[in-house]
Amino acid sequence: MIIIDSHCHLNYPEFADLPAVLARAEAADVQIMQCISTKLHDFIIIKELSNVSDKLYCSIGIHPHEAADHAEFTANDLMHHANHPKVICIGETGLDYYYEHSPRDIQKRLFHEHIKAARALDMPVIVHSRDADEDSVAILQEAYAKAPFKFLIHCFSSTAYLAEESVKLGGYISLSGIITFKKAQALRDVVANIPLNRLLVETDAPYLAPEPHRGKKAEPAHTRIVAEKLAQIKGVSLNEIARVTTENFLSLCPKVKENKLFQ
Repeated sequence: MIIIDSHCHLNYPEFADLPAVLARAEAADVQIMQCISTKLHDFIIIKELSNVSDKLYCSIGIHPHEAADHAEFTANDLMHHANHPKVICIGETGLDYYYEHSPRDIQKRLFHEHIKAARALDMPVIVHSRDADEDSVAILQEAYAKAPFKFLIHCFSSTAYLAEESVKLGGYISLSGIITFKKAQALRDVVANIPLNRLLVETDAPYLAPEPHRGKKAEPAHTRIVAEKLAQIKGVSLNEIARVTTENFLSLCPKVKENKLFQ
């Protein structure tokens, strides 16, 4: 069985014991992990980290929290940095109106730049959307009308509207440990109606550890718990969830098919 953690932050200091983290992931059948860029300085570290193991891949992108510090970043900049064999996604990017650490206009501009780069490179764009469903959907629809591109909504914890409109555009939805939280029944109800062939799993580690680890450090091994909960929500086996979410990830990121795990 192969489970893929589509979104984690293994460059953070919480994962200084990386060999042990990878060993625990493998023991839980989590065989592939994507380490996500949130700012340029992160990427400089992440691209080297991705070379540590053939199980690790990475992205290049600017989180909306960091948008103000990268206000002049362009699609060409993203494409330049994406020229690394382990880069498989563009992002994370998007809109965060909950904290609003960066002005909305800058967040929106960088969102568009990430989409341009993703389209040009035929890579998926990783979308962060918090308290910004309407604007996120509007940008995705506007950009998709110009020319198609691949994308996924990461760490989905939002409304049926965002999920439904994303799926209409051919997007994917990635689920984190939030679906295990006791007070997340409304989210589970939304997830129950998302087609299985549009779903991925992730941890967003070190954040959002699933039950029964809530309040502690999340790590890639916990992706199995997310997959188990998704299996329960969908009424299918864990093996089926692992198979389908892995197929979905490989459809989004075909470069990973070259990994010896899939030969």
